[in-house]
Amino acid sequence: MLYYLFEYLSSHGIHVPGMGMFKFISFRAGMAVLFSLLIALVFGKKIINYLRNKQMGELVRDLGLEGQKQKEGTPTMGGLIIILATLIPVLLFTRIMNIYIVLLIVSVVWMGAIGFIDDYLKKIKKNKDGLSGKFKVIGQVGLGLIVGVTMYFHPDITVKRKYADAKEVNRNNVEANFMKTEKSTVSTVPFVKNNEFDYSGLLFWMTPEKAHEWAWIVFIPIVIFIVTAVSNGANIADGIDGLAAGTSVVILLTLSLFAYLSGNIIFADYLNIMFLPNMGETTIFALALVGAVIGFFWYNTYPAQVFMGDTGSLMLGGVIAVLAIILRKELLIPVLCGIFLIENLSVVLQVGVFKYRKRKYGLEYAQNNRLFKMSPLHHHYQKEGYHESKIVNRMIIIGVLFAIICLITLKVR
Repeated sequence: MLYYLFEYLSSHGIHVPGMGMFKFISFRAGMAVLFSLLIALVFGKKIINYLRNKQMGELVRDLGLEGQKQKEGTPTMGGLIIILATLIPVLLFTRIMNIYIVLLIVSVVWMGAIGFIDDYLKKIKKNKDGLSGKFKVIGQVGLGLIVGVTMYFHPDITVKRKYADAKEVNRNNVEANFMKTEKSTVSTVPFVKNNEFDYSGLLFWMTPEKAHEWAWIVFIPIVIFIVTAVSNGANIADGIDGLAAGTSVVILLTLSLFAYLSGNIIFADYLNIMFLPNMGETTIFALALVGAVIGFFWYNTYPAQVFMGDTGSLMLGGVIAVLAIILRKELLIPVLCGIFLIENLSVVLQVGVFKYRKRKYGLEYAQNNRLFKMSPLHHHYQKEGYHESKIVNRMIIIGVLFAIICLITLKVR
């Protein structure tokens, strides 16, 4: 909103000292992260007290974990802090008519609403199962459908690819190094020389023209799968104090850097990556979300004063997925969201191995010879005697390593 105010005042010859800074994405991004962090810190405590007064405390199942019962009654639905602290700076500092910003706002509200309904049913309606799993999946599929259809059909979502033979960098006219703006389902493939992949190539039996016309048949289902998978991955990681929030900050910082580089034609030219017109604004959104999650992290570190609940975890996973998709970096998700992937795989492996051993050796053997002492993986390490803080800190460090690997893909091909 403030950007449009700046444009309006400038067009009428009114010059307010300092207002000229609003034309710079770096300034607005800095202000967004500062505002979101302050909002989360200042209003976070009030929201926590409100949730506590409304008896929105967590009901903890006895899993035999040390210190578990002490968490009984800790307020949940803390994702409201993240949502509030993100949306206010985004509305203030971004060009909210930008299609990418619209998609991301929809993602926050959509997934936040699904998580809120789940938490509401658990705490207010005393339904211990919350929202049925199939309805969660329907909601995630719905968001994936919105994102996929918009990405494919909206005229403002385009790419500019660099000419393959643009060896000499034209500093005086950088745009001359890039092809014309085009609609495309192209994405980035990490660690390969010709690192672009067009989803239309999956329709190999069609002519190139027909494949481009019908690429939505494969593109939209893939987007739906990614949104659903990453959203659930963040949800599973939200099991001990600070894990989902801490790892999400690392992921979001990485994506915000990708957004800034991909949305700036000079950096795109230097790094020989796709230039994504209008993408720079998403840097502001991503950093606003970073500030909000860090502010929430203040209250979520061990011992947590609040849990994010599904309101926060489903929203964070969904937004991370959408950010990666619009940045054409979705194929990096298995590495960038490596912690989420590991947590998910630990659950799948635990169930799969248990069923196999039960079928082959019997129930008693399967119960006494589980792959992990408990899943997801963070509970296994708790059973091993590691303190929550140590598990979280080490997983964040591993998340940083994954993020560095992703950043290396900018040059290593």
